[in-house]
Amino acid sequence: MSDVKTKKKTSVKLKPPKMYKVFILNDDYTTMDFVVFILMTIFSFTYENSVKLMMSVHNEGSAVCGIYTKDIAETKINEVHEYASIENFPLQCKMVEEDK
Repeated sequence: MSDVKTKKKTSVKLKPPKMYKVFILNDDYTTMDFVVFILMTIFSFTYENSVKLMMSVHNEGSAVCGIYTKDIAETKINEVHEYASIENFPLQCKMVEEDK
């Protein structure tokens, strides 16, 4: 006689992860060229889109660079701060939970 056990199927409903907007903030010291470099290197924008976004940051004080899960948003912010620190710029980013 075999010991066959049956498993009950349970359905698990997964919720999508919370998403976070990453903002790049304007300051009076970081060069525009460096901001364009950051947008291209870390956020994968084209040169043209990087220039447009950099001008938005310059004129508006901040701009959204992307919307990511929490871990990815934190990693992108840390990368920006690391690059800025190496180049002695005070460039800052922040993340804000996206409204649903």
